Amino acid sequence: MDTDDLPVVLPPSTVSGLSLSLHPLPILNISEHLTRLRLQTRSSQPFVLGALLGTQNGREVDVVNSFELAVDADEKVDHGFLVSRRDQYKQVFPSLEFIGWYTVATVPISRHIALHEQFTAYSSTPLLLLLQPSASAGTSDVTAQNLPLKAYEPTVEMRNRSSRSVFIEAPFSVETGEAERIAVDWTARGGEGGTSLEAHLQTQRAAVKMLHDRIAVLVQYVKDVIAGSTPKDHATLRSLSALIASLPASENKAFREEFDTEYEDVQLTAYLSTLTKSANLLNDLVDKHTVISSLHREERAGMAARRRGGQSRGFGTGFAGHGNWD
Repeated sequence: MDTDDLPVVLPPSTVSGLSLSLHPLPILNISEHLTRLRLQTRSSQPFVLGALLGTQNGREVDVVNSFELAVDADEKVDHGFLVSRRDQYKQVFPSLEFIGWYTVATVPISRHIALHEQFTAYSSTPLLLLLQPSASAGTSDVTAQNLPLKAYEPTVEMRNRSSRSVFIEAPFSVETGEAERIAVDWTARGGEGGTSLEAHLQTQRAAVKMLHDRIAVLVQYVKDVIAGSTPKDHATLRSLSALIASLPASENKAFREEFDTEYEDVQLTAYLSTLTKSANLLNDLVDKHTVISSLHREERAGMAARRRGGQSRGFGTGFAGHGNWD
């Protein structure tokens, strides 16, 4: 076995004293990150790496958000990008700090120690959150551990008078606020009820699909009758013939003219609606321009009147003064 594939995690009997809370947003972000990379790279196991943001008070840690990280071919983190994104988040959420990183794997291995060391400059003990998409969630207790996620805390193991960096599993719980519960519930239901248009389109799609399936059954029946593999049912064939005869043929001139008329009426109605909205906007603009112009004229008239009054008072004073000199 390659040394890079050796697990670097302490046995389950070793208990972490960390109190870790995980919010839904980073879970959704990590899952979306993996799904998108799978589609983009057409690989079942793409390399996924990102940063975790949250708050820490002693041994109590809350993982609140996450963002993706840029890496090169040698799995070296772009630290300039990391610092830039972290600072951008802090401008909006000043309480959030870099508290760890996430990736996709079954268990921490030596490869993850090298990645872990790249994050020690931002946190003395950066947490590791692993997404395990192939892990079974068939446990009996309904807890956060049903999620294909494992959290690990870094530590140092002493063995044979030497030390090495390892990980210790840290149990976590899922914490949600009222806004998060509403958002997650809406996302889990695929945005049902988000808009009436979506519900209407879903209904239309189901109706069209049902019609298509029934037409396919009729077409297959006719093909089987022609091939001789199905006996003829004259009542059914007469019903099909009547149905086909009632359909407007595309080459029917009367139907084509009626269709074109309806289509032109719809287009004309939409065009008139657009013109009406434009006319209303233009009318509002003209009204505002008229009000502003009248205010400017009144202001200019007032200023002119004040200037004329000042000139008259100045001339009268000068004339009186001249008289005093005499």
